[in-house]
Amino acid sequence: ENEVCSIHSEVTNEITPVLPYSYLAVLVPMFLLTDYLRYTPVLLLQGLSYVSVWLLLLLGRSVAHMQLMELFYSVTMAARIAYSSYIFSLVQPARYQRVASYSRAAVLLGVFSSSVLGQLLVTAGGVSFSTLNYISLAFLTFSVVLALFLKRPKRSLFFNRGTAGREPSASASELERMNPGAGGKLGRALRAACADSVLARMLRELGVSLRRPQLRLWSLWWVFNSAGYYLVVYYVHILWNEVDPTTNSARVYNGAADAASTLLGAITSFAAGFVKIRWARWSKLLIAGVTVTQAGLVFFLSHTRHIWLCYAAFVLFRGSYQFLVPIATFQIAVSLSKELCALVFGVNTFFATIVKTVITFIVSDIRGLGLPVRQQFQLYSVYFLLLSIIYFLGAVLDGVRHCQRGRHQPLPLAQDLRSPAEEKATLALSVQDKDLRSLPPAQSPRLSPEDGLGATGPGSGEQRQSDLAPAPQAAGFLSLVPAPSAYTPGAAQASGPDSETCPQPAVPPPGISTLGLQRRFSVSVQNVSQ
Repeated sequence: ENEVCSIHSEVTNEITPVLPYSYLAVLVPMFLLTDYLRYTPVLLLQGLSYVSVWLLLLLGRSVAHMQLMELFYSVTMAARIAYSSYIFSLVQPARYQRVASYSRAAVLLGVFSSSVLGQLLVTAGGVSFSTLNYISLAFLTFSVVLALFLKRPKRSLFFNRGTAGREPSASASELERMNPGAGGKLGRALRAACADSVLARMLRELGVSLRRPQLRLWSLWWVFNSAGYYLVVYYVHILWNEVDPTTNSARVYNGAADAASTLLGAITSFAAGFVKIRWARWSKLLIAGVTVTQAGLVFFLSHTRHIWLCYAAFVLFRGSYQFLVPIATFQIAVSLSKELCALVFGVNTFFATIVKTVITFIVSDIRGLGLPVRQQFQLYSVYFLLLSIIYFLGAVLDGVRHCQRGRHQPLPLAQDLRSPAEEKATLALSVQDKDLRSLPPAQSPRLSPEDGLGATGPGSGEQRQSDLAPAPQAAGFLSLVPAPSAYTPGAAQASGPDSETCPQPAVPPPGISTLGLQRRFSVSVQNVSQ
């Protein structure tokens, strides 16, 4: 029994904490290498790291071997960005939404099928865990062979953007000759080049984007809630082994619990796409409700002694988190470009990893508190409870501000699939409509009585149809690529193919010409006065 307790302590306080530390160390370099090497080399590295994980799992005999295994596993986790980025680099933006659904379905199907197959082999077939690991190693080796035949893209988001549409830039020596003064030497040239770099421009855009309340809210949720979620996922198998320390592998149903949680997560993620509420008013309250539910489930996990209740609580915990993930993804990505959206999610993941690492060092690491797994789950439940209180207080403050301002008009419903182009077109049309209403009658030209019927001049029918046509969209996986707004034929001729076309004022439909209505109204007033 002492030996079992010693093994539990080593796994909980010495081996598992290596994962968040190494993940934090390799996350940023892997993000940069993925884009610089154009995806496929990193996919190959991910496959080789997976093979190394299972080799160490099968052949390792010491704590150092298991810690090295956690290091290789952190590389595979950090390289997941290469998978999603590679897929979207091969297709046009118009196919992003469909490709996103395919790739997510493939991942969920893989997790679900592997969990079910493993559980059936262990329970019904009597296969040992060691044999199961050899089967996994065979599949991973096959995936490495597949990675060798993947097509390598010619472009990437940041480092390999291509030369199309770029203006030639002057070299440092040319800039020195053009401006030989102290301020025009190499230092100024380098500063100008850095200021005009892709990353610098994206960081400036990111600073402007953070002023949006919904972007700040869901980014903070991504940082803090995902950190707590992954801490629970990392240690839940250790908790299950403590609740039911059986040596009979046929009675272990961890694979079934993983399969059920994956299936529920897929269902809740799909259902989240149909939720239509006033996000500006109810987002914090929804997050608070889900987070307090997670706090209760984690608290229940830390106290129950029944393994099936542990399974059920974890399935619900994972499903509740997966419910908010697509909502957070949409709320963050709906108004950002593809490049900026990738940067935002990368920054959010990086800060979440920092939070996760700090909590791991304080709570789990043997150099910190080194708490047993049940006490760790008790602290995680307090963590989720504090987050829910903060979200609830934020929702209350928003409600108080709303009542004080006296704004009783209803907020618009969230358009879950609205692209940035549609939002820009709607905003432009509303501004133009306001400008039309603000035109003084004195500036209106004299019209004949027939003009009041809504004649709009030559080509009005074609222009009216273009105004009524919906703006084209391009759905994205993490970002929605801005598409050109609705425009008139005249504006299309005035702008080039690469220029941004501004929407023109919408032409009133027949019978409601603005100038015609003003004339009819003035004539009616004169008749009444007479």
